[in-house]
Amino acid sequence: MKTLYLVRHAKSSWDNANLADFDRPLNRRGEKAAPFMAKLIAEKKALIDLVISSPANRALTTAEIFCDILGYPAENIDQRIEIYNGGINHMLQIVRQIPGSCSSAMLFGHNPTLTSFANFLSGEHIDNIVTCGAVRIDMNSNSWQETMMGSGELVWYEYPKKYH
Repeated sequence: MKTLYLVRHAKSSWDNANLADFDRPLNRRGEKAAPFMAKLIAEKKALIDLVISSPANRALTTAEIFCDILGYPAENIDQRIEIYNGGINHMLQIVRQIPGSCSSAMLFGHNPTLTSFANFLSGEHIDNIVTCGAVRIDMNSNSWQETMMGSGELVWYEYPKKYH
């Protein structure tokens, strides 16, 4: 069995109107939520073999915070621009390219694509994966290449406000 974690970036700052969307940093709330959620996932005994992230500042920063807490080397984050500007088909291609030697992968991205992708894989209906929300999907196959619509089971959906 393969396990896929999908994590939406933590809350970003809109303080600087001149900053491009791609470059927006985390705000104070995001800086608190990311380590909280990473610790929560660590307590769920998540072992991560591969981290893939959008290179957008807010997603990559969230991924780096998670890596620090989960013990994954941040320099090994696979940055994929398709996560930032692509849709479900791009996400599907990325997951299908995960090496077979990886039992689990954690992907950091953006809405609305992340929510749509979680629903596509699991057949469930999450209205909206909130900022710093995370889902665990267990795949019904031992091969990432067999990932398709409905090929996974939603195990949990966690988010910061559930605990505060």
